Amino acid sequence: MSLPKFTVGMIFALAIVAAWSYLDGAPLGTTLFRTIACAIVIQLGYFLLVFVMVVRNPPTSADKIRDAERKLSSAETADGEKFSARRRLH
Repeated sequence: MSLPKFTVGMIFALAIVAAWSYLDGAPLGTTLFRTIACAIVIQLGYFLLVFVMVVRNPPTSADKIRDAERKLSSAETADGEKFSARRRLH
């Protein structure tokens, strides 16, 4: 889910919670508390969902190539060429 869709959905959900609390006859403080609690729960859920999606995502071929290049460059610096003026051409 993209961020704009999430934001619009969250605003509607918070408006529903606020309207429900108001129509239930809750005082303003309780309505505000319920709305803020709902916003926190929604944000935590969205964060955890995105986090799980990132953790479960397998590395792409570009990630594997980048890791291989880093290992090669670290092997070159181990040979004492860390401050060398020579540059690799790709």
